[in-house]
Amino acid sequence: MSYLLLTLLLLPLVGSVLLFFWKSSSSKYIALAFGFAQMFIAFYMLGNFDFNPTVDAPLQYEITYPWSSYIKSSFNFGIDGMSMLMVLLTNILVPIITLSSFNESKGYPNSFYALILLMQFGLLGVFTSLDGLLFYVFWEVTLIPIWLIAGLWGQEDKRIKFTTKFFVYTFVGSLFMLIGLIYVYNHAASFALTDLYNANLNVNEQTVIFWFIFFAFAVKLPVFPFHTWQPDTYTYSPTQGSMLLSGIMLKMAVYGVMRYLLPITPLAIGGISGEIVIILSVIGVIYGALIAMISTDTKRLIAYSSLSHVGLIVAGIFASAVVTMRVGLDFEGAQGAMIQSFAHGINVVGLFYCADILYKRFKTRDIRKMGGLAKVAPKFAILFMIILLGATGVPLTNGFIGEFILLKSIFSYNLIMTVLAGLTLILAAAYMLRFYGKTMFGKGDDAVLATTKDISSVEFTVLASLSVFVIVLGVFPQPVIEMVTSSVRFIYSSMLN
Repeated sequence: MSYLLLTLLLLPLVGSVLLFFWKSSSSKYIALAFGFAQMFIAFYMLGNFDFNPTVDAPLQYEITYPWSSYIKSSFNFGIDGMSMLMVLLTNILVPIITLSSFNESKGYPNSFYALILLMQFGLLGVFTSLDGLLFYVFWEVTLIPIWLIAGLWGQEDKRIKFTTKFFVYTFVGSLFMLIGLIYVYNHAASFALTDLYNANLNVNEQTVIFWFIFFAFAVKLPVFPFHTWQPDTYTYSPTQGSMLLSGIMLKMAVYGVMRYLLPITPLAIGGISGEIVIILSVIGVIYGALIAMISTDTKRLIAYSSLSHVGLIVAGIFASAVVTMRVGLDFEGAQGAMIQSFAHGINVVGLFYCADILYKRFKTRDIRKMGGLAKVAPKFAILFMIILLGATGVPLTNGFIGEFILLKSIFSYNLIMTVLAGLTLILAAAYMLRFYGKTMFGKGDDAVLATTKDISSVEFTVLASLSVFVIVLGVFPQPVIEMVTSSVRFIYSSMLN
């Protein structure tokens, strides 16, 4: 069955090369066809996935080809529960994001869609590679297409300035990660994941390596105060760029923290380093929510709400890691983080698309200049509300169970941190309802509303597809919990070895 994973990895690369060289007026349909093919393969692999393995984190669909015996690195790919969930998220969202552009007229459309598929190739490589050097290579592969998408198809003249800032931030972070990985490699004598886990670094070495590698992940997530590139890049990127960045790309860092950082530097995490990350994450939770409360630009509001929600994810991961190192095995935070990562990907893509629909109707991103859309666009009002409820973490939506588990894991670490992190629920309800109330029921311009139509068939399909995942995962989250349990238990257990 390993040929399925190989097909899943290579198909978007084939599609990307095809679109780069074949300038066709139907490039968006070709890109969507590749996206749906990828989605079909991913769901087929899910249907054959072992949800209840007899041993922790067995690798499924594994591929191993020698690459370089000199540096002891190989093309080693495989899927466990964590990987499977991220592979699903990627292959669900990419065709939806592709479809979301169908009503737009893009310059150089073949290049635009080729870059989306190249991005998909890089993301899948990150989520399935089992070799440190391979992980780094795919990590860098994702940076190039998103930088070009944001810079070439972004909005307003400032896009070049801010996408360059994003590129410099993430590239510098990547260099720190490469230095950290090379140091660990020198002790492990191999880039194989299991060898990196058994590098036997002392506590001082682990502390230094922790901050080198964590810096790359902290920028990508982002964690406060490494977030300054995020609001501007999200704001000035094209909607599809904002969707790719927030919906999938930042999950690379969540995945990287658990796959690489926790097992390689457990002694550092059990010390002061883990505590510092939790404090920074909780500051990010509150800071992001407060800025979202006063934001009047729709895309900046969503960007800061994302900063707040991601802060909760990171706090949960490290709270369980610190408890594991000091008290005993606790991986609830990792379970919550994976579920919330999937839910956040669905919700934030939906919110950015809603912001795009609002922009197209009102010709502005300023919430104060919008209003009254519910009475002329009832289908949009209903689907927008479903996605917004998911983003707010209302029970029976996809955002609830992950946030509940994350707060429970932080409670095991510290009560005060739980109270502070829990403010995200209250503040998110406040700024999201303000967002919805102003745009849907506020006093709008009658002349604008008279000519405004409800959502088109493409817009309805995108929002309805995302809404289905909001409801299904909210009502039936247990399969996702079962999918990731064995792999996160293995990661946290390996910290104790």
